[in-house]
Amino acid sequence: MSKIRKKIKTTSKGRGKALKKKKAAARPKAAFKSRAKAKGRVMKKSKSAGKVRVKGKAGAAVKKKITFEIDGKKCTGKAGQTIVEAARDNGIYIPVLCWYEGLIPAGICRMCTVKVAGRNMAACTTPVTDGMIVENVIPELENMRKALVEMLFVEGNHMCPTCEKSGNCELQALGYRYQMLVPRFPYQFPLREMDATYSKIMIDGNRCVQCRRCVRGITTKDGRHIFAMTNRTGKSTIIADPELEAKMTDEMAQKAMDQCPVGAILKKEIGFAVPIGKRKFDKAPIGSDIHK
Repeated sequence: MSKIRKKIKTTSKGRGKALKKKKAAARPKAAFKSRAKAKGRVMKKSKSAGKVRVKGKAGAAVKKKITFEIDGKKCTGKAGQTIVEAARDNGIYIPVLCWYEGLIPAGICRMCTVKVAGRNMAACTTPVTDGMIVENVIPELENMRKALVEMLFVEGNHMCPTCEKSGNCELQALGYRYQMLVPRFPYQFPLREMDATYSKIMIDGNRCVQCRRCVRGITTKDGRHIFAMTNRTGKSTIIADPELEAKMTDEMAQKAMDQCPVGAILKKEIGFAVPIGKRKFDKAPIGSDIHK
């Protein structure tokens, strides 16, 4: 009985091997044909995430160019760009406060609001699309931007003549751009404090516009945030982690001061290194380096 069982097993194994060989011999031709067809379709045209594969370049992808209009001017952009980024590349200035090159856009200040298909959109977070028509410099939006600047001035305590950031302040420069004289809103004169207990910097809550550039952009080498927001609504303020702030280099402290659009973050032990009248916006109005 044992000999018979062994013979059955060997014969079944042999048959199984023979069937596998037949299947393997028949498979390559069909597989090769289907793969070749699929490869041909991909090489001819393959679109994904705004990219087009070019025939003949193995795996090379080229970003598709996008055409759109801003205030009647024909512009070109790249897939993945926001309206603000594409506009800057085409020499068109869209005012911003919370946006900063290299940082993830947050759409906080709404200074960059534009009209797309009749709707108000934040240009710093809205991706540009093919055929998009954007309205930027129109009376409705310019009046709204001026109102936003006025509101930021009245809800804080901005003393421009005595501010270290005067001439380098983006809020001040926008006030000049929109010819702000007397705000249409009443001054709030809030009670806010200046925190000078830190080692390298001091934070002036009177001038902070809560753009959160410092929160998003000033981090340690291992990615820890040095600045943060505390409290909510009208009581929101910027604070810094005392331990991380104490380890900041002079270069990082200067970067925090420069990245702040107003005079809310100031580097200690230095002041008015560049005289008033020779600063960035003393020489040319804001946006003149972009607008063509």
